[in-house]
Amino acid sequence: MYSDKKKSLISRILPPALLLLLAVTLVLLVFLPGKDLNEEGAAAIKAAVERSAKQCYAVEGVYPPNLKYLEENYGLQVNTKDFSVRYEAFASNLPPTVIVKIK
Repeated sequence: MYSDKKKSLISRILPPALLLLLAVTLVLLVFLPGKDLNEEGAAAIKAAVERSAKQCYAVEGVYPPNLKYLEENYGLQVNTKDFSVRYEAFASNLPPTVIVKIK
């Protein structure tokens, strides 16, 4: 009986290679979009904090002294489980610096 060695080599290597390629593709599809979502979430939190601070300035005439003031008086909710927010108020008449980092 005749057997083609090229075919048998290809038939032995191709299925594991395709399986490996499929596994790598699935891992990339699962983990890469999460990074973008976290970055968008951080940007959304920063925008919400800045918007709340501006609202406070418009209503009260001063920027809030800290983040807790915005949470208590303006209903701001921050996801502190996944993000850390640094709120630095230099003076009551200057906008605060808001830095949001992914934990």
